[in-house]
Amino acid sequence: MSGISLFPVFLVGLAGSVHCAGMCGGIVGALSLPRRPAPLLRAPAFPVPVRSETAAGGAALAYVGAYNAGRIASYVMAGALAGGLAGGAASLASLPALQAGFYWAANLMLVVLGLFLMDAWRGLASVERAGQALWRQVSPLLRRVNGAPAGGARMFALGALWGWLPCGMVYSVLVTAMLSGSALDGAGVMLAFGLGTLPMLAALGLAGARLRALAARRAVRLACGLAILAFGILGLARAAGGLPPGWMHELCLSVGRSI
Repeated sequence: MSGISLFPVFLVGLAGSVHCAGMCGGIVGALSLPRRPAPLLRAPAFPVPVRSETAAGGAALAYVGAYNAGRIASYVMAGALAGGLAGGAASLASLPALQAGFYWAANLMLVVLGLFLMDAWRGLASVERAGQALWRQVSPLLRRVNGAPAGGARMFALGALWGWLPCGMVYSVLVTAMLSGSALDGAGVMLAFGLGTLPMLAALGLAGARLRALAARRAVRLACGLAILAFGILGLARAAGGLPPGWMHELCLSVGRSI
């Protein structure tokens, strides 16, 4: 990587996945082999029908795995696009002032995300609403794929499309992908983030409603929000010169040796 520390990105995905539990946990828990038609599920604020299905054991594990592989693949693609767009202006991105500006923006987004998860400030909700324009283009494809025969390919496609659901948490990490300055590094940032969300969403697909109820508890969301808020504050303090380099690099978003 070009200086981006992936460990904090992974931890942001891990802590922020409590938001995933509310946004698409019900959908993930419903993905498995079809036995009989069931009522349609709807994601909060973004109504896209996905049929509820039930299965057991290895089939459910394989389907949840395929769904999450597709979801993470869409994150990697978005990261590559974000990093590539920033890297396309290489002559500008190499300027210290612009590089520092991206760094401040990335850590400010972590602060905003932490406050969002804590329900202390809902500013990211407006960002999610702004993403509905893209979602309107994707959602018809989701309906079409949902009607295809059951199988791992269908689950992968559903996950890949669902990964473009307007999500403030994903958008906040995409700022870090832009900070990377290249398509490859941007893809790496979003891969680390996607892997961080994997334990929660994989467990949701297998454990279902009980885990969703746990993730929805205020104490859990508060703890996860505080963790992400701390990452953002540490990064901002380091950017301002208030924290020394060294081990702190592993806990802060950073780029290059100058930050």
